[in-house]
Amino acid sequence: MVEKPAMLHIAIVIPTLAQIGGAENQALLLAEGLAFRGWRVTLIALSGDVSGLEYKPEGISPQVYNKLAGAGVQLLSLHMRKAWVDARGWQIFVGWFRVNRPAIVHAHLPHATWFARWVRLLAPTRVVLETLHTGRKPSLRARLGYRLSNWLSNRTTCVSDAVARMALEAGLVLPAHFTVIPNGIAISDEAGCEEGMPGQDGPRSFQWVAVGRLAPVKDYPTLLRAFAKLRQSAGRDALPSTLVILGAGEEELYLRQLTRLLGLDAHVRFAGFVEDIQPLLRESDAFVLSSKWEGLPVGVLEAEAAGLPVVATDGAGTGEAMLDGQTGFLVPVANVGALAEAMERLMALPVQERKQMGRMGLRFVTQRFSLSIILDRWESLYQELLHEQARPSRWARPDYKKSASAESAKTVYETASIVLESSPLGRSEAKRSFR
Repeated sequence: MVEKPAMLHIAIVIPTLAQIGGAENQALLLAEGLAFRGWRVTLIALSGDVSGLEYKPEGISPQVYNKLAGAGVQLLSLHMRKAWVDARGWQIFVGWFRVNRPAIVHAHLPHATWFARWVRLLAPTRVVLETLHTGRKPSLRARLGYRLSNWLSNRTTCVSDAVARMALEAGLVLPAHFTVIPNGIAISDEAGCEEGMPGQDGPRSFQWVAVGRLAPVKDYPTLLRAFAKLRQSAGRDALPSTLVILGAGEEELYLRQLTRLLGLDAHVRFAGFVEDIQPLLRESDAFVLSSKWEGLPVGVLEAEAAGLPVVATDGAGTGEAMLDGQTGFLVPVANVGALAEAMERLMALPVQERKQMGRMGLRFVTQRFSLSIILDRWESLYQELLHEQARPSRWARPDYKKSASAESAKTVYETASIVLESSPLGRSEAKRSFR
């Protein structure tokens, strides 16, 4: 484990805790893991309620709250209502910062990133960094948001090589300004136990499981049509198959209607959002992913950690989460026929071959994506960045004015002045911040 000064303080910033997807879940795991390793951790949400006392649609669930509190993670909401530019949120953060002075601010997802970068002008910090979680090329507006604020960031991290390639091609980062650190997963003590692995002998149905929010990026219509095709083409001797979908989202009504239209009502179950997916993974036979793109799909990693073989579409980042032909099969994106064929091919394998795929998947994720390994890499990066920047600063390089050309320096200071004077905190606060 990397050595570190006692009780270094890190603030992890995310947009909200009310909707926990893959990126938010990684932030939670990072916060909890660092706290257990002796870091002082504050998890900051731009919006929502973090009291955890009762369930609220806009707030953190009591289960997640209790887990974080048990690890010693402090929670703070900035109660923003206008993305990342709400004046109240800036005031809350700056007031909190003046008392707590974190050495590191680590942001996840775009709005949290832009907030963490620009608020640095009011709250000088030793290190500000952010993590890119998706391989999809962002809009022009988002690309400009990253480019105009890159000078405020010490490092950009990417969850996969595919995300890094996208970031470079889109001009979000400079070649020497990014690091790839993949998502990590907690591997249970039961992982690898033969009794706990799926695919037991004997005649029964074959259960597929899919995990992810019900949103267009996950392309569940392709999965449902592929599953319908699979059932239609199955021979008399084939195992009857079912599909369980874990997740909630804006497409739920449409997907339920499509399920009925395809005649799959009796064979597809929408289980909704599930806090702990491990029991359902353990009772399933295989995992399926139909996403158009990913960053590094945590669902695939968790399925492999549970000993499940995987069929997945080859969206950005997915190929790095599995070994095609060894832990499962990759197929082209948005191809109903190819997805159905791969699912049928996996089902036709002898039980022992499927189990061998599962064991290979478990070995693969244990060696590359175990949370303890990923936490070591984060701690190492934090120490590297702290070593490079020994004192708090309003931008990433204290010697920027010296090393940059006169014109570049002038542009930087003009930009900073405009941002500060037009910031939600107002002109007087801006003047005080530059003293």
